[in-house]
Amino acid sequence: MSDLAILMQRAMLDRPVVDKTNLSGRFDFDLEWAPDENAVRRRGSRRTSGRTNRAALHSLQQQLGLKLEATAAP
Repeated sequence: MSDLAILMQRAMLDRPVVDKTNLSGRFDFDLEWAPDENAVRRRGSRRTSGRTNRAALHSLQQQLGLKLEATAAP
């Protein structure tokens, strides 16, 4: 799950992602989603346009049963 959190932070979201699932081991799954045009990264930039990819979040919850919650963290 920590690899998924890293991938989500890099490719889907505009903020850090912390894995709090307490799940270990390896998982094999397919996640289908279409990128939100407003959340796609600009070429050469590590920042997104400031919007979260809502389609990706919906897919995580519907297809994998994972829910992301916004919290304050160090």
